[in-house]
Amino acid sequence: MENITKTFVSGKVETPVLHGIDLEVDRQDFCAITGPSGTGKSTLMHILGLLEPPTSGRYLLDGEDVTILSDTQQSRIRNKKFGFVFQSFNLLPRATALENVLL
Repeated sequence: MENITKTFVSGKVETPVLHGIDLEVDRQDFCAITGPSGTGKSTLMHILGLLEPPTSGRYLLDGEDVTILSDTQQSRIRNKKFGFVFQSFNLLPRATALENVLL
């Protein structure tokens, strides 16, 4: 990631959340994103996981700038390279564990 920024806009109000984030993680590395509540950790993870785009900056994944790819192309990458465990699982209570996973 190079100079990643994220600003949320609601009407005329702009709320900057991430400012000039640079991050390089090699394939064999482990990385932890930590910090107090409200500091942009979840926003950064959403950008890393291709769930939302940055406002500006470049995100290279395996040498490819994924910030310029279509939604379909990003979805393919998500399906091949990422696994997500969300804080809120949003499981369907009437479905089995397997049925929830298959969804």
